[in-house]
Formats: sequence, structure tokens, C-alpha cells
Amino acid sequence: MERLAMQNLDRRRVLRSLFAFSGAVGMSKAISASPIIFEDFRDGKASGWRYVSDRVMGGISNGEFQIVHEGKLNFARLSGTVSTANNGGFIQMRRDLEQPFAKDTSGLMLRVRGNGEKYFIHLRPKSARRPWHYFAAPIDTSGEWQEVTLPWSRFSAQGGLQASFSPDEATGIGIVAYGADYEAKLDVAWISLV
Repeated sequence: MERLAMQNLDRRRVLRSLFAFSGAVGMSKAISASPIIFEDFRDGKASGWRYVSDRVMGGISNGEFQIVHEGKLNFARLSGTVSTANNGGFIQMRRDLEQPFAKDTSGLMLRVRGNGEKYFIHLRPKSARRPWHYFAAPIDTSGEWQEVTLPWSRFSAQGGLQASFSPDEATGIGIVAYGADYEAKLDVAWISLV
């Protein structure tokens, strides 16, 4: 099973390289329709990612973000205790995007393993004026690795944000345990554009 997962990662890496090459030489759109991984943690690093919690606003949630090495697989793990006390209720791993997502993409695909709790992907747009302005989509998890596809249409505006989502307006991504009192444990092997 692990060997198959690694072969799939290698295949996606080749597709990503072909997609980058296709932009330079104008190859057909058939290649760009394939998933393009923009993060896979394979190198064992978390470049650009950081941990943030509700403690920045007086909450008491506690957790961590780390890169885990399990056999030949490296993945990101967000874990901790989410508490809604003191108007809090989140822990997250987040990063700014070096460039927005391509406008002709249709959504995100992630390979995740959780503990049965609900998690969220938050995308921050250029139009955000407050920290609570973002687009959110939920992820339901189980104890097994699974691939989750989130079309852009699943991302809803939050915090009074008056905008509709456009991938070429995205400036940041967060993977979030949010909104309830629970123990969080979410593993993320890779994130791709589809």
C-alpha cells in the first residue's frame, strides 16, 4: 500500500513537471487537467508553513504542527486540543502562497488521514481586510488515508467577506481544526490543484 502511494506521488510529480513544461511550449490542456501537486512534504521540510492558534486573540487552544516521518513517507501533522473557551476555537497550519492558483483550475485535492473529526481548508483572498475574512470548505476524516476533492464551489465566504471566490485571488492557505471542543489530529501527505 505504501509503495503504491509513493508510485502515485512519483506519477503526480512527473505530471507537475510536464504541466510546468507545457506552459512554456503550449502543450494541450489535457495535461493541465491532471492533479498538480504544489505541496507534498516529501523532502521532510515545512518551507513556508507555520502554526497559528486562537491564543493570538486570547483563546486557550493548544497544539502543534510538525513534519512526521513514517517509514518512507513524510507528511504534515496538525494536532492538539481545540477549545472554544475565551471566544477561541482553532489551531491551524498555514502558509502564504508564492503566487495565486491558476484561474483555470477547478479545486483542490488532498491526501489526508484524520481521527474522525471535521477539519477545514481556509483560503485567504486578496480582498480580505480582516483576519476573519476567508473562504472555507470542510473535510470529513477517518483513521485511514483518503483523497478528498474540494471544488472551488464548496468554498464559502466567512466573516462577512463580501466577495465570490476566484482561485487567482488566493494569497494564503490554512488547514484548520476549528469551531468545537475536541482533540485534533490531522495528517496531510500532499495538496494538489485539479
